[in-house]
Amino acid sequence: MSGSASIDDLLTFEEDRSRRDDREGGSRAGQVVRTLAGVAAVVVVLIVGLRAVGLRVSLLILIAGVGAVFAVRRVVAALAPPPPPPPSAAARARARDAATDDGTWNWNARDALRTAINGWEVPLDWSATRPERFTGVILPRLGELADERLRLKHGVTRDSDPVRARALLGERLWTFLETPPRRTPSPRDLAVIVAELEKI
Repeated sequence: MSGSASIDDLLTFEEDRSRRDDREGGSRAGQVVRTLAGVAAVVVVLIVGLRAVGLRVSLLILIAGVGAVFAVRRVVAALAPPPPPPPSAAARARARDAATDDGTWNWNARDALRTAINGWEVPLDWSATRPERFTGVILPRLGELADERLRLKHGVTRDSDPVRARALLGERLWTFLETPPRRTPSPRDLAVIVAELEKI
């Protein structure tokens, strides 16, 4: 056996399976009886409710509709993914240790900056070999960033006041945003573009 595992880790699966079997309980006949009782109860409530408002619907249609809803519910429940396993004793201990603030960085925490960087990293990787992906994905995002910076700092966008926006962006950045490049820019070129965006 590789690594270390506690007895709790080794026995969790068996305990979960026996608990699930206890919850499901009974045989198929018991499940069918419960389902039929549920369908009958819902049909009775629907009949009473519909008659209270003066509507009459065929009993067969009501039974078929309610039965269909119960069947769909059953199929969805059968196709639902299993719930995540409860955390092991070792995971609970790590969480407890991480909760104490000893001044070190919690590398397991979800980092918003890392998420944002990953949001750019994947499309940039895709566009390294295909310029049309850069033109279709990255360039519009850079344009949105430029418009947002212009709007926040100067109250204009490229659409609302193109002449002023062109002056504020500078000729190089304006040309880059308005005319799609034939090839994907190099990381150095992108760094220059981002630096110019930051100066707006």
